[in-house]
Amino acid sequence: MTAFTRTAVRGGSAVLLGVALVLAVLSPPSHAGTPLLGRGTEAVSEGCEDGPASCHGGVKWLYRYGFSMGLHPFTSPHDVRRQLTDHFWLFPVSGGCPARIRPTDECDLLGGNPVRVEAVGDSDLQIATLPGHDLGNGLHIRFAFSRSLGFHFLVVSAWQDRPTRCTESMLCGAASRTGAWVLWKVLSGTLAVTAYAA
Repeated sequence: MTAFTRTAVRGGSAVLLGVALVLAVLSPPSHAGTPLLGRGTEAVSEGCEDGPASCHGGVKWLYRYGFSMGLHPFTSPHDVRRQLTDHFWLFPVSGGCPARIRPTDECDLLGGNPVRVEAVGDSDLQIATLPGHDLGNGLHIRFAFSRSLGFHFLVVSAWQDRPTRCTESMLCGAASRTGAWVLWKVLSGTLAVTAYAA
């Protein structure tokens, strides 16, 4: 009986390990929960509809981070995006923004940092900083939601129209990217929970 139990446990462990490896191989590699890119230039197909600054020779990313939001097989990326835009208080620094945001809305994030909602797509949201923002004017941040094999992912990409005082400073730029990673990690964790209600 003991030998049978050990064999069954080993067999079960092997099956679980195999399933985990298959999921790891099949899930998109760009959603590992760590920075996808630091600073650098990468040609992208996304974002060209946002104006010539995002198309000429590719985007110089300030950062691009990917986060896993867990297994939600019955929730679409659209549902998760709608959960955020219809309940914007879930945003970690929503500040004085309305509960439901729409394209062209302007509001102040926590600390009096003005932003404009540039676009709300089926599975993405894009905002831009305005004059008076701590990080400077013309920073674009896109939150893109996707799903693979029932697992949801958030990719946050940021680029700028032109360098600002903060992004030109090594210390401020590094602090900004680190702070952004922490904020978007909190956002992905919040949405991982609220996606069950989406």
